[in-house]
Amino acid sequence: MSFYTGIGIHLLNADGTLGPEKEITGLPHGAKINFVTWSKDGQHLSFSVRADEDDDSGSKLKVWVADVETGKARLLFHSPDVYVNAVFDNFVWVNNSTLLVCTIPLSRGEPPKKRFVPSGPKIQSNEQKNVIQTRTFQDLLKDEYDEDLFEYYATTQLVVASLDGSVEPIGPPAIYTSMEPSPDEQYILSTSIHRPFSFIVPCGRFPKKVQVWTANGKFVRELCDLPLAEDIPITFNSVRKGMRSINWRADKPSTLYWVETQDGGDAKVEVSPRDIIYTQPAVPLENEQPIILHKLDLRYGGISWCDDSLALVYESWYKTRKIRTWVISPGSREDISPRILFDRSSEDVYSDPGSPMLRRTSAGTYVIAKVKNSDDEGIYVLLSGIGATPEGNIPFLDLFDINTGNKERIWQSDKDKYYETIVALMSDQNEGELYLNQLKILSSKESKTENTQYFILSWPEKKPCQITNFPHPYPQLASLQKEMIRYQRKDGVQLTATLYLPPGYDPSKDGPLPCLVWSYPGEFKSKDAAGQVRGSPNEFAGIGPTSPLLWLARRFAVLSGPTIPIIGEGDEEANDRYVEQLVASAEAAVEEVICRGVARAEKIAIGGHSYGAFMAANLLAHAPHLFCCGIARSGAYNRTLTPFGFQNEDRTLWEATTTYVEMSPFMSAHKIKKPILLIHGEEDNNPGTLTMQSDRFFNALKGHGALSRLVILPFESHGYAARESIMHVLWETDRWLQTYCVLNSSVDSTTCTDNIKGTEGSESKVVDAAEGVRELEDQQKITLYYSQRSSLW
Repeated sequence: MSFYTGIGIHLLNADGTLGPEKEITGLPHGAKINFVTWSKDGQHLSFSVRADEDDDSGSKLKVWVADVETGKARLLFHSPDVYVNAVFDNFVWVNNSTLLVCTIPLSRGEPPKKRFVPSGPKIQSNEQKNVIQTRTFQDLLKDEYDEDLFEYYATTQLVVASLDGSVEPIGPPAIYTSMEPSPDEQYILSTSIHRPFSFIVPCGRFPKKVQVWTANGKFVRELCDLPLAEDIPITFNSVRKGMRSINWRADKPSTLYWVETQDGGDAKVEVSPRDIIYTQPAVPLENEQPIILHKLDLRYGGISWCDDSLALVYESWYKTRKIRTWVISPGSREDISPRILFDRSSEDVYSDPGSPMLRRTSAGTYVIAKVKNSDDEGIYVLLSGIGATPEGNIPFLDLFDINTGNKERIWQSDKDKYYETIVALMSDQNEGELYLNQLKILSSKESKTENTQYFILSWPEKKPCQITNFPHPYPQLASLQKEMIRYQRKDGVQLTATLYLPPGYDPSKDGPLPCLVWSYPGEFKSKDAAGQVRGSPNEFAGIGPTSPLLWLARRFAVLSGPTIPIIGEGDEEANDRYVEQLVASAEAAVEEVICRGVARAEKIAIGGHSYGAFMAANLLAHAPHLFCCGIARSGAYNRTLTPFGFQNEDRTLWEATTTYVEMSPFMSAHKIKKPILLIHGEEDNNPGTLTMQSDRFFNALKGHGALSRLVILPFESHGYAARESIMHVLWETDRWLQTYCVLNSSVDSTTCTDNIKGTEGSESKVVDAAEGVRELEDQQKITLYYSQRSSLW
């Protein structure tokens, strides 16, 4: 786990400025801090502190609380033997002086021991001939010993702990996966899983029990006990049978709501309605039945609550990309009919109206903020959106009349230099109505070279007051160059990418650079949606631990996120033309960076993570003329090993055999002649990208004499966390790029550019660019380039 090393608190003054920092004291030396949460009244903080065991056998978590006024922290439990069990949930404030905590049962004892001699064979049976199709899930239980281990470590004892140290257990020990106090602090909604477990699906599909308890530990009732769900269809929008999404209404003291499918959970079944939303008090009257709140023909996607007169219900359908927002009146039964507020395509980012801003209630829940606009009697809400446009994202805040649909833009980001976003509503400390001329908003602001800072915006002046002053996280790259570029695929689809160039780089003086292209394909139902611009040219360049942007420090050009749309319009399935569209997108991207004179044709590398690794391997197989080498991290390369669907493909191998085979770079391993670096976590938990994918792909490459290297990172999952792993990934990647991209000279620029000029109507453009590259390569430029390259070693 990652962790914090300290906590500092600032008081937000009335004028929008921050008071001096107050550091939390009393923590043990070297404390590793996690799960920091406020009490409802903001007077206390709760958090866990991890202490390593003396025998180096592991570490355990203890709950600490800190008084905000004094800044002093102390242990919550008086007993030194009470530890947090954070396998699923951890702890939550019930009220201002009480916490509900998942603890390790004191009676747990020693972990189960594995038998040296198996008790018998492992047996799975389908003698009932059930149709059970599942994706290639990872980290599944494998045998009876795994079942015992899972039950041992995941079993929790819920306890209610007061700030004075008193402790009261709630219910028997069980594998509790979530716990949620009611807004009025009177009840607790608990979810647990139990045997029989499964060897073919993850624990989220194990038998599930949902119960209601009082806050002082008395059992109230059981809402449902769902059976093992191994047979959920793989079709998108298929769900579990029975009650699901069981939650407290945010606008009521203790009212539950949930959804039940009417199609048996199978998205292929045509039925109306498809989902029904129910609501009921935590403790219903005798014979009181659940009330039907709303019926949906698409799949339920959530509710934003406000009050009895207003709630927004969301539904969507992946196959058609349709998404709808309904306005309902939860307190009205007959006089007010639900109506559709928004009906649009989820792919059409230009039409996104935004999401309602929420205000915090005194109960600690969040509801839609209603706003009064002077003496106007209209019902107004605040819609905050990303503001996607052909020029990039321009976030906005609209005052929206929920009845008429009229809207007024009351704030918009600076689109020329900065990228600003709305983070949260701040003028919600007091109960009662919110007035437009008294709004306070927390916003963020950044630019290409200025890292994110936070501001308070106060109406009516809207003058920003800066409250943070974070230093630049990587000053060595503070003056990097960033540009959102646009270009076109040969079939007319508009593409975009973000081009990064090193600080101080001048193409007219320095000539073309080695280039790293890093991307991730996406599926679309229309060319128009695929061509829409996503992101902003003014966003700060965030650089993570293994980001491709790190190679700007090695004087690489980096083409980040070039759009690779795989489009299937109408009844056409996108992946049936996957390779064709993948290569066309890559050709357009490579042509663009060469024509700009920033990249050298024979020194362009391709890379990606997960589905991006799948992309990189396919491009080396099917477009070897474009790239000099490739880097593929934690990918899947043989789609016959994911026979019941992958990514956004929900057809099975037997339904789309040709597509599965043609999409698999494993089947084209004999075509890969360019160097490829494979990196994978040894314990990858992502469905589809099991570590075996890289093992077998490497063996196929090696069997055909391909220049390849396989790196397996111990203990790592789909992403890499350990410092040692991250540093090794950087070392491997840098060595690969320096050897096979920077020093690569096996292919001259004429051959490379001739190979990519297949785009119709672009031949002269590419040839002209190649001539320009050759003209730049006078003796002085070559000497400068090679001296820079040598210094990197």
